[in-house]
Amino acid sequence: MRRREHAVHLLRDYPNALRVRARSTHSRIPADWTSGQGRVVVLLPGVYETWHFLEAIGDALHDRGHPVHVISSLGFNRAPIPASAALVARELAARDLRDVAIVAHSKGGLIGKQLMASEDPEGRVDRLIAVATPFAGSAMARLTVGRTLRAFLPGNPVIRALVAAVQGNARVTSIYPRFDPNIPEGSRLEGAENIEIPVVGHFRILVEPQTIAAVIAAVEREVAGQV
Repeated sequence: MRRREHAVHLLRDYPNALRVRARSTHSRIPADWTSGQGRVVVLLPGVYETWHFLEAIGDALHDRGHPVHVISSLGFNRAPIPASAALVARELAARDLRDVAIVAHSKGGLIGKQLMASEDPEGRVDRLIAVATPFAGSAMARLTVGRTLRAFLPGNPVIRALVAAVQGNARVTSIYPRFDPNIPEGSRLEGAENIEIPVVGHFRILVEPQTIAAVIAAVEREVAGQV
């Protein structure tokens, strides 16, 4: 893809993020989200994001009867991936959540994979549904400054370790757009269930009906008698 076309896709996608950011200043976690008898869901947003980026998905899952949990202590998700995974593990234990489906966006998917690989000895997490996650890093990180975003460089030791941690890939569903301007390498993960959504955009994909349907199907798979 030409650089100019790539830049156009970036510019067209970011208003989607800005709209969510504006809503996050006044929108609160729905009081009834943690109710329900379905599979427990934990939302993990991306870098510099809050749970609001996954609000449409969370609403749809709760409407299906799934308790939906938010990890507010992640803040704007700027901490290193291993530290964030350890924080989420502590929250799961404190809330005694089990048979959990992690539903994540971008960096949240890396946190979820790190959690399954090294921070979940009790097996509280059953599966990871990751939307637009840079499992192999992103070359776009070379254009950024500061440790928070440059942590996504493909050569970063944490990214390389996660690429090598293939034992949990079969429990991952990776959902990604036809083209992601933030992750030009794509989000396909070897050994996982890979689902391409015919849209363009790192943020737009979060509100697409096909994405939401794919997330619901992945959360509910093999539990038809339990939900």
